[in-house]
Amino acid sequence: MMKTIRVALAGNPNAGKTSLFNAITGAHHKVGNYPGVTVEKREGLHEYKNIQFRFIDLPGIYSLTAYSLDEVVTRDFLLEEKPDIVIDVLDSTNLERNLYLCLQFQELGIPVVGALNMTDEAETKGLRIDAKILSDTLGIPLVKTVGTSGIGIEGLLDAVLATLEKAELTPGKGQDKAPSYGDEIESRLGPLQEAIASDKTFVARYPARWIAIKLLENDANALKKLEQHERGTEVGEKAAADRAWLSKHYGKDSEIVVTEQRYGYIRGALREAVKKVPVNHVQVTEIIDKFLMSPIVGLPIFFLIIWGIFKLTFALGELPAQILEHFFGLLTSASQALIPPGLLQSLIVDGIIGGVGGVFSFVPLIVILFLCISILEDTGYMSRAAFLTDKALHAFGLHGQSFMPMMLGFGCTVPAIMATRTLKSPRDRIATILAVPFMSCGAKLPVYVLLAGTFFPKNADNVVMAVYLAGVVLSMLSTVFLRKTVLKGQTTPFVMELPPYRLPTWRGIFWHVWGKTWNYIKKAGTVILAASVLIWVITTFPQPKDADAQPESTRSEYRLEYSLAGRIGKFIEPAIRPLGFNWKIGVALIPGFSAKELVVSTLGILYGAETVDGEETESLRSALRRDPDMNPLTAIVLMMFILIMPPCFASLATIKAEAGNKWLIFQVVYSFTLAWLVSFIVKVAGGFLTGA
Repeated sequence: MMKTIRVALAGNPNAGKTSLFNAITGAHHKVGNYPGVTVEKREGLHEYKNIQFRFIDLPGIYSLTAYSLDEVVTRDFLLEEKPDIVIDVLDSTNLERNLYLCLQFQELGIPVVGALNMTDEAETKGLRIDAKILSDTLGIPLVKTVGTSGIGIEGLLDAVLATLEKAELTPGKGQDKAPSYGDEIESRLGPLQEAIASDKTFVARYPARWIAIKLLENDANALKKLEQHERGTEVGEKAAADRAWLSKHYGKDSEIVVTEQRYGYIRGALREAVKKVPVNHVQVTEIIDKFLMSPIVGLPIFFLIIWGIFKLTFALGELPAQILEHFFGLLTSASQALIPPGLLQSLIVDGIIGGVGGVFSFVPLIVILFLCISILEDTGYMSRAAFLTDKALHAFGLHGQSFMPMMLGFGCTVPAIMATRTLKSPRDRIATILAVPFMSCGAKLPVYVLLAGTFFPKNADNVVMAVYLAGVVLSMLSTVFLRKTVLKGQTTPFVMELPPYRLPTWRGIFWHVWGKTWNYIKKAGTVILAASVLIWVITTFPQPKDADAQPESTRSEYRLEYSLAGRIGKFIEPAIRPLGFNWKIGVALIPGFSAKELVVSTLGILYGAETVDGEETESLRSALRRDPDMNPLTAIVLMMFILIMPPCFASLATIKAEAGNKWLIFQVVYSFTLAWLVSFIVKVAGGFLTGA
């Protein structure tokens, strides 16, 4: 049986951890959640020298002092799951900051290997790193890597094997030596560590040196863990006395003392191992940032880029979308020719092809949109956009770090809500969670494209862009209201590193786009297929006995109104009539709570069943145009309602997991109310302006 090694892949944000993970595991990875939380985790497999490496990709963090959910997940995983070894991915261009986390991994006493990643960028900046000297100083193996190209991976895996072999020969020894923080701190750490080690059961779970250091830092989590120690009160009192001594000796809090000593140790190590040589050229990042980060033109350029993405999405995606739509039209005709008229033909044509086909037609647009966003993320521009929007977000009661979850919301609301875990303030997290659903996720795009393409064929891209912007504006205004009412409090300062600009790798972009697109296709082929069949059932049954007695031009409409879906639609129609929606729109909105794409598939089933002069309509778009209740204003109102209404069930489940039942209920009620009010205002204002 092949031996398996569990490797925790950790590191600071923007250190290239994801690139290294993808380079090692390729397509052999899966995505799930850590037990008990909705923080995403990825696991990947790689076979090397007849040994299977199981990589667990931990969230990018700056410290093991747990303030955010990311830090909690990483700390608890290392303590509870006890991986065989940690690979700490270090940004070679910013070693002082990155080694701070590395020292904390060493304090845990588990084997650590450092990946000096992005060494190509360090060389370009004139940084010459002597990996051997630095390795000897820190007491852990360090291997130079370039995650984007896969350089150094074999050397990294060899270092992992060598480190584990050494650890097996010397049980309990995670590295050659532990970091030393000066005589004053070490004189306090030694006796405190011995007192903690007196409880063998306790130190079997928690490393004695790590707990001792955390107690000197007055870490709340370590103090709570001390309750499990058989001499917890005595150890706690000793730790308090040690903290008081350090504070008096240094004239500052003991936590600050430990932090400064860590950085002092790091600077000493780097002084010997890293040399800075002059470079003759100006850094490309600095040149670009002078323009893109300008306080005058920075934001306009950002909005221009986003507008350009929408123009490009429609310019390149409309033709393949039409080809797919034509393909499903041919499939419909072929099915009608091969299958005799009746329920089976109706199920295949109206239920499956009409429902799923309409959603599949928008895959090209989804691919192009995801491609553009992935390129922006991989180049490092998104971090700049977060800084550009920080001041504006603060003005509306949001945090600068809220930008990334909100941008992720344009792809999918679920990971966007998960991304709020990086915000340390509970109020900032809740405010961002409630703002994210206003971002138009990829599931809403097919609805916008259908309605904009049907009623605004010459300006569909601009209309969709306007709806996206409306979501942003509404999220800002809504947050102002919430921060002045149910979420009063100060927003915390925004601190974030700006990574250098990097050329995205086609391999990395491919996996980003493929993963998101495949999830969309899987949903269309599973959830939406099942829902489409269910919708066909409720739009087909029960069947009126006198349907054949009706005029042929109204027969389909009569059957629809008699069906269960028709009765549901007629029941809720009074509530939505003020918005200009008929009962069919009401029926289409209901499955939209499960997945917004189902609005399109439901409309395809409802309108695809219609006939004109005894013949099937050419397409859903033409059927919508022929409906007297549908017009450009109604299309805009419907897009606004889809934009604001509560997100899908998966998103609501994520809100419950991240924020609790109270905020889940609030989100549903608030979104419903706001969706109706805003849609009504748009309907009335639009009618006044157009004279309708």
